Amino acid sequence: MSARRVIGIVDQVSYWSGKAAAWLIMALTFVVAIEVFKRYILNAPTAWIFDFNNMLYGSLFMLCGAYTLALGGHVRADFVYIYMKPRGQASMDLILYLLFFIPGILGLIYAGYDYAAISWRIGEHSTVTAEGPPVYHFKSVIPIAGALVMLQGLAEILRCVECLRTGAWPTRLEDVEEIDVIETQLSRSEYVDEESRRQAMEGAHAIDEAARHRSVVDDTERQSRTP
Repeated sequence: MSARRVIGIVDQVSYWSGKAAAWLIMALTFVVAIEVFKRYILNAPTAWIFDFNNMLYGSLFMLCGAYTLALGGHVRADFVYIYMKPRGQASMDLILYLLFFIPGILGLIYAGYDYAAISWRIGEHSTVTAEGPPVYHFKSVIPIAGALVMLQGLAEILRCVECLRTGAWPTRLEDVEEIDVIETQLSRSEYVDEESRRQAMEGAHAIDEAARHRSVVDDTERQSRTP
């Protein structure tokens, strides 16, 4: 099996695990709406709802980590990196993954498994609020999320190796993003001519690509951002 095939499979696993976890926001919205109704209309607040909300949001946040990594969506503020050639970017990424990412995520998985195992063993409940709900299910999310991020991290290492070999970054999965909303709004505007629309979208795409560290900002891209 080729490296690109492996990367594609892992990307799909991260993509769909993130999509599945994203439904937790619906559950969180429903729970908050019900609690607001009970608290302010019925005057009957639920004691453990604060803990439950934290668990839902925490699970959403952790389980979408691999998805975000697969789409190159984590925040990076290195203004030098975006001007490097792909092989230079891949070399830097590979070093950082090996020095920091792998040890850090291994530590997360190890510690998370220990926390979850102890929590299950003692039947741990939250002590933050009255009638605290059980938290061992929530703590089990820690090693699971860590394993998903580790799997995607190994795919990112393969992506770096493939870029070093070919001189170009393997393609990433794409999803609906803010830039797509901008493109839709521009296409429906009556006050923007076609040439201005084209230049605006070229500049937006160039900035998006550079921000995701999938390409180098060159003179052509900088010119496309100049009105």
